[in-house]
This record gives sequence, structure tokens and C-alpha cells, in this order.
Amino acid sequence: MSVTLSHPPIALATAARPLRFGAESGAGEHTVQWLLKRNCSATPRQVMGFYASLSLVSAIIGAFFWAQGATLVVPFASLEIIAVGLALLVYTRHAADSERISLRPGRLTVERTLGRHVERAEFAPAWVRVEPEHGGRSLIELSGQGQRIAIGRFVRPELRRQLADELRWTLRRWPWAPVQAQSTYPESQDKSEN
Repeated sequence: MSVTLSHPPIALATAARPLRFGAESGAGEHTVQWLLKRNCSATPRQVMGFYASLSLVSAIIGAFFWAQGATLVVPFASLEIIAVGLALLVYTRHAADSERISLRPGRLTVERTLGRHVERAEFAPAWVRVEPEHGGRSLIELSGQGQRIAIGRFVRPELRRQLADELRWTLRRWPWAPVQAQSTYPESQDKSEN
């Protein structure tokens, strides 16, 4: 029995690998976007529907016991509904938390939304450093041009290294041509000739 080993051509070996966390958009301006969101089992609208139905059931049960003469059921049911409402309010406030990373030619934009607080940082892709904040499984820190922002809150700790590798690979992959300013000094060239 004989075995023949052959290696793929160099062009195939360096072919683009698919992105696990990001998505490429080739329409018009070539961009890559990563959208990292909190893993929520219910949308805020579904939570409001659940809360309304729970309130209705508690009100019906409270009214039934009020009619039977148990007058303290209604105040305790009301306290319960208020407490559940506050807990669900906190949940829905952070249900839309996300980190959006957008890579366009000449610009890397990171937008982090936590509750009502929105933090935004813009970097030149050629000057961005991607490194762990403290250790291998900590948040990923993007830094450059005097700015820093930590990302990866919504990615499992064991996958953060893969996200950082994907960001590094994408930043190196494309030849991001900086926007070249055209020379606007024709008058100075004419004067130097005279």
C-alpha cells in the first residue's frame, strides 16, 4: 500500500477563512462588522406581555380572595407585582446591551451600549493594538491614538482569545489604504518656479 501526500497550492493555503464572530459586507464599500449582544431569552416586548399577564392573574386571584373576606391578600399581591415589575425593569434595561465593532477602509469604530450609557471610540486600523486586558481569558482591550476600550463582555471567556485573533487577522488582512489628501498647493509650486 502506498500513500501520496500533496500539499495545497500556496494560494489555497492563504485563502480567506470564514469569520466566526463577524460578517463581511462586500456591497459598495467593503466593511466587516461584529455585533456582540447579551444572550437574552426574551425581548423587552415579550417581558412586558409576561408582566401584564402575571399582573392580571394576580389581580383576579386577589379579587377572588377579597370577595371571600381575606382582605390582606390584595396588598401582598400588589407588593409582589411591584417587586417583580422592578426586577423585570432592570432586566429589560440591559436586554439590549451590545458591542458593535465596524471596520471600514481607514476607520475602526467601536460602540458599546450598557443600559442607557453609550461609549464610542474610533481608531485608525493601522494603529490599533488588540490584546487581553489582564490575562488570557479577560476582556479584550483595543487601544491606539490615546484611546482605550474593552470589548468581549458578551462572549464566553474561553472564546475571547478567538475573537481577539479574528480581530487581529482582519486588521492585517486587507490593505487598508489611508485616504490620501490631494495636493492643494498649486500656487506655491508656481511661485517656486518664478
